[in-house]
Amino acid sequence: MTKGKETMRQITVTSREAGQRLDKLLARYLKEAPKSFLYKMLRKKNITLNGKRAQGNELIQAGDEVRLFLADETVEKFRGAARQESLTGLSHTFSGPLPAVGQPSASKPVPDIIYEDEHILLVNKPAGMLSQKARPQDVSLVEFLTAYLLETGAISSGELAIFHPAVCNRLDRNTSGIVAAGKSLVGLQTMSRLLKERTVRKYYRCVVAGELSGSRDLNGYLRKDERSNTVEVTEEEALGSKAIETEYRAVAAKNGLTLLEVHLITGRSHQIRAHLASIGHPILGDPKYGDPGINRRYARSHGIRAQLLHAYRIEFPTIEGALGALSGKSFTAPEPPLFLQLLS
Repeated sequence: MTKGKETMRQITVTSREAGQRLDKLLARYLKEAPKSFLYKMLRKKNITLNGKRAQGNELIQAGDEVRLFLADETVEKFRGAARQESLTGLSHTFSGPLPAVGQPSASKPVPDIIYEDEHILLVNKPAGMLSQKARPQDVSLVEFLTAYLLETGAISSGELAIFHPAVCNRLDRNTSGIVAAGKSLVGLQTMSRLLKERTVRKYYRCVVAGELSGSRDLNGYLRKDERSNTVEVTEEEALGSKAIETEYRAVAAKNGLTLLEVHLITGRSHQIRAHLASIGHPILGDPKYGDPGINRRYARSHGIRAQLLHAYRIEFPTIEGALGALSGKSFTAPEPPLFLQLLS
């Protein structure tokens, strides 16, 4: 269909994109277009919502029809480098078929999907993988999720132009365990809000130097040095520091090591690693906050060269609405076998 010399393109809103403003959707679809251009096209009815003139501030719903009466070259120009990921190109990066929900992967470490619904995924990220790209050439958990959703048909390559799967929380490259990711806008927004409000309880497991017993609630202050990407933990508040709280419970202790379960109450950068090191029990293998002598010994005997820290369990509060299926539920990703082997 055409209107004058323009070609008509239609975007039918799905539940994945619903709940956002029309102008936000247009900014994702025409990512290189100035806002002034988008509003001008709306005023001239070159872009319409359900066949009518729109302002841009309307909240779009599933089933809404957004029509663009624009020349092909205009659309291509303003879409710029919008990615249309190739499933073939992504899949081979992860060595073979992508795993089904709850199905462990073979060969080199690949994320395991431990829960999935219409709006979110919970993924067990292996150590060594970035949560999201740091450089354009990186392959991260986000790329894995994109490939998985394309392969299963949960999202189409066309939909990637207006909504892209994204992680709601991040783990350091060498920290393994549960990461939540949004499959829809409402899932991403709701999960991010729950994490920000700290109503979701997150538990980690780690192996630390020294033998501990019982449980303890640690309080202190953390200050980050952006230049070195390290943090310092102090008992007293200092300029630029933020309050932190970390709880731990000893699970097992032997051979001069302890397997701890840690409840991360506040979620600061490197908090668990730095807080435990500040009380004299650094995480085994930690290159930034660990004990160099102990790390060298276990690098020789077990090949450990990164921190043994794992996001072990996530517990959800009472939830209504889109994420209601998660209300009151708990999900666990077992720690890597090496954690227990070191104490056997």
